[in-house]
Amino acid sequence: MLDNPSPLSLPRAHGVLRAGFAYSGDETRLARLHQAGSTKAMLPPGAGCELVMLNTSGGLTGGDRMQISVTQDPGTHLTATTQTAERAYRSVTGQAHVTARYEVADAAHLDLLPQETILFDRAALLREQEIALTGTATCLWAETLILGRAAMGEVVTRLDVNDRRRVTRDGRPVFIENLRLDDALLPGGLATLAGCRAFATLVLVAPDAADRLGTARAALGDAGAASAFDGKLVARLMAGDGWPLRQALMRLIRALRPGPLPRVWQI
Repeated sequence: MLDNPSPLSLPRAHGVLRAGFAYSGDETRLARLHQAGSTKAMLPPGAGCELVMLNTSGGLTGGDRMQISVTQDPGTHLTATTQTAERAYRSVTGQAHVTARYEVADAAHLDLLPQETILFDRAALLREQEIALTGTATCLWAETLILGRAAMGEVVTRLDVNDRRRVTRDGRPVFIENLRLDDALLPGGLATLAGCRAFATLVLVAPDAADRLGTARAALGDAGAASAFDGKLVARLMAGDGWPLRQALMRLIRALRPGPLPRVWQI
């Protein structure tokens, strides 16, 4: 085993996914798709339109590059999720870089509901994601981070993570969250997340977001808190491990979103 391997000696994963959706025959349908490298897409059959994204490399490490671009035509309704939890592994050669942009046209709606991202010890990740809304478009977005797997006895002592999230409408910012995780922010560090190793953010951008605040708080219970203003609802959740957090997040999503969760979430 090499302690300090040369970057040239290590394989790197690269993936590109570009998908477009249009409204046709009274339903949302895939209109165009390009996929290359380790980033792939599946569209399970059934009611509604569901895009399932997957990374066939099995995880992310330093030097990996993933690019995702999804566009929705007016009136479309799309659920985008991931096949399983993403994993950011130990890096010895810089950060993995993931960029994702979702363009949601007027009168369209996006449910962006990826499964968890698990951060392993010494993971290095730069992730930049944006939902670009146009006109009256709406969205529901949930992101979950887990600091190692408690059941496997994993302890995260070092991290280098930048997770940048942005929602815009007609080019203007609606929600911006720049999350930075490094050694000082881990459990046992100066900022301990109250001893929690799993946390999530949910954002609903819709005209009636404030009307759903009571529903969101009832679904959250003691698992988190929520606030709403200016056409958006933001909820924060924390838990000691990924499983109780997942259960709380599922309750919240069900309370805010009609219909079942994505099929890959089903337990």
